[in-house]
Amino acid sequence: MKSKIPNELLAPFPQPFNLAVYKQRLNEFSQWSEQQFNLISVRKLVQARATFVDFVLLNVWQHCLLHEEADVTLLAVGGFGRSELHPQSDIDLLLLSSKKLSASSNEKISQFLTLLWDLKFDVGHSVRTIKDCINIASEDITIATNLMERRLICGNKINFEILEQKLAESNFMTSKAFYLAKREEQERRHARYHSTSYNLEPNLKANPGCLRDLQTISWVAKKHFNTQYTAELVQHDYLLPDEYQEMLECRDYLWQMRFALHLVAGRNENRLLFDYQPQVADKMGFGKDGKAAVERMMKRFFRVARRVTELNTMLLQRFNSAILGNEQDIQIIDDDFAIHGRSMLVRHNDVFFYRANIIKMFILIADHPDVETLHSDTIRLLRRVRRRLMGDLHDLEKCRTEFMRFLRHPNALGHAFTLMVRHSVLANYMPNWRHIVGQMQFDLFHAYTVDEHTHRLLKNIHRYSLPECKDEFPICSEIYKKLDKPELLTLAGIFHDIGKGRGGDHSKLGAIDATHFGQLHGLPSTDTKLISWLVSNHLLMSITAQKNDIYDPGVINEFAKKVRDENRLNNLYCLTVADVRATNTNLWNEWKNTLLADLYLATQRVLRAGVENTKDMRETAKSHKEQALLLLAEKGLDTSRAEQIWKQFRTVYFSRHSAQQVAWHTEHLLEHKQRTKKPLVWLSDQAVRGGTQVFVYTKDRAGLFKDIVSVFHNKNVNVADAHILNTKDGYLIDTFIILDQDNSVISSDQRRADIKQTIEQVLTGELSITHAQKRVPRQIKQFKIPVRVRFMDAKSNQRDMMELTALDKPGLLAKIAKVFNENDILLYSAKISTNGEKAEDIFKISTAQREKLNEQQKEQLVAALNAELND
Repeated sequence: MKSKIPNELLAPFPQPFNLAVYKQRLNEFSQWSEQQFNLISVRKLVQARATFVDFVLLNVWQHCLLHEEADVTLLAVGGFGRSELHPQSDIDLLLLSSKKLSASSNEKISQFLTLLWDLKFDVGHSVRTIKDCINIASEDITIATNLMERRLICGNKINFEILEQKLAESNFMTSKAFYLAKREEQERRHARYHSTSYNLEPNLKANPGCLRDLQTISWVAKKHFNTQYTAELVQHDYLLPDEYQEMLECRDYLWQMRFALHLVAGRNENRLLFDYQPQVADKMGFGKDGKAAVERMMKRFFRVARRVTELNTMLLQRFNSAILGNEQDIQIIDDDFAIHGRSMLVRHNDVFFYRANIIKMFILIADHPDVETLHSDTIRLLRRVRRRLMGDLHDLEKCRTEFMRFLRHPNALGHAFTLMVRHSVLANYMPNWRHIVGQMQFDLFHAYTVDEHTHRLLKNIHRYSLPECKDEFPICSEIYKKLDKPELLTLAGIFHDIGKGRGGDHSKLGAIDATHFGQLHGLPSTDTKLISWLVSNHLLMSITAQKNDIYDPGVINEFAKKVRDENRLNNLYCLTVADVRATNTNLWNEWKNTLLADLYLATQRVLRAGVENTKDMRETAKSHKEQALLLLAEKGLDTSRAEQIWKQFRTVYFSRHSAQQVAWHTEHLLEHKQRTKKPLVWLSDQAVRGGTQVFVYTKDRAGLFKDIVSVFHNKNVNVADAHILNTKDGYLIDTFIILDQDNSVISSDQRRADIKQTIEQVLTGELSITHAQKRVPRQIKQFKIPVRVRFMDAKSNQRDMMELTALDKPGLLAKIAKVFNENDILLYSAKISTNGEKAEDIFKISTAQREKLNEQQKEQLVAALNAELND
């Protein structure tokens, strides 16, 4: 190995000791290492760095006169103990002695470590006696694991040999105890990453299917077989030679990515963040073409992670049987399959010669919900058969019949579907699914690859059928149990994003694929058309809810015309909820839940009444007023005074607010004795449409909206919705729906009181509000989204509808409000929609004279918005 490192880098250091010379040598080695990347194997590079660091440590050790200390031994442990060091990896050292060290020895060790820190090594160290090592490792699985990978660097060799002997003794930690601890450790680690390899910014060390999963196999093997070599898995018939070679190839690819990541990040970084991905892809030879190069790199990464997961699952099962015993009951299902414990076992090696049995196996898993995994023998056979497939499984009629039988199974989307995806059976059945495996999504809206997002969507659909999830999905659960053919919703879920990554409109491409699937599988044309329509329109409901005023009867009427019938509405609503909830764990909140539910219920009423018979705005307003009066009367409030106040309100106020909200607003107005002198500000203590409603009634003045929004910005709350209604006597009724930073309602009484008081002080002039400057989050900085302004038909002779798309930086809405104020723009409503890093907001506006903007005014407004938001 040393011959691979240039001789000048391993040349003796000049005397006396010179820190600058050492730093220069380390820098020269790093430059050589980076130059050699992609020229020699990464395996040799990580070993070369370990060899070079050994060389530096020996020189520093001698400089500190530690070679004169008879009882001190220097050991490399952990990754360094395996002689594996990436460019910025930490260096784990154990300074070992047979007894407690003297003060002079400790002083030399302190000097040694200080020099290593001065050389910018990331050193993890411990100074222990042999007895301390054994005692601590017996109680701490992390230390025990670290000591398993130990290597003598220099010092007292006898200490090292005694430690070796003590660690080999069975009473130190049994193979069973070690295995159980590592298995539990892996389960906890996987849970931190949502038990998926398909995160868009994976941790190359800790993610499921990454390096730690390979190390877990190695650790368990080393302990069980009392060896330092993972290759012995082949000798003990735990791995076939080609499987061991595959494991090394997977490890080398992950090493190559990690090595490149360290070079790009310049620090010990294991998270493959969006910022680093293009440069890492370039260093690995995937090209300089940005996202395309990243897609190529990541698709290969996700394939590797899937293979690692399979190998890890298969081997840990083998260890489970060997270490814990193999006394689980075997339940015979038929001539081909059996259940062994909680795993599906093949009964002979020719099971999958009849290819339809591959699909049949998942039907059997759906029949037996207690089955959690495939048996290691089944995994090995399935892997072998997958490589020998001559085409796609859906080419075979028997497979198509079995696949539709599987989809119609009431438990198909349970663990059976997860295993079908995890073991690449769906990818080998449908070529268009194979295309989206590992398909990246370059935004903050999505947290997962396209295939993993779709998998999670289908798991949400499955939860609609579970009684324990009824409270979580009340409407969807009721709809789902009444669906005649729930498999059509499942197919719409499978195809909804299958067109991504091909260029063009993925909804239309997916609809074409769905049509072809229906024809190939002999589905009735009406079923195929429904699936295709759902795929083509799977974004319709969420876009309508987020970008339109769904409390406007006209909006509901237009949406109902597009949906056309209640069956489509039911399926679309279930698909939309499952889709949004599968996109990002932070995306779903009660506000979005309420928007979609209100849109669904309002559209359902329209469809049942007949689109042509829908209520207009005046009828809705009249109904809400009548109901609100009854609510006020029940509380013993003066309804005649309420009607007097209402005379100043316009019809649109009553049509867009529910009777309960009108009554709530009016109750506070009746109690507000100085209504004409002092503004009324009130925050709901209960959720209103999924958020906290802020009601403001005050004398109209310029800059009012800007000031209120600036308060929200400074108080770290998000505005989800805003409506500004002017009264006939010169007042404004502003209603906002606000959410806390975690997109929940403002639950703290103290926080609501603070927001209320600040708004009141700003409105009365007691407090001057300034716009707080806030740091742009790291995740946002990497995206470049140009400001785009588009004017749309507002279906009004006096108002314009303006859509603004921009990067969702902190304080965006407050800046927009500032521009409106400076350009004498009146705002009537604001619909705020944030999808990851992108803000897509809709504003209903007019000139100060309450007229539509002319072309010159539109150009001036667009220029002002660009100037402010691009600053």
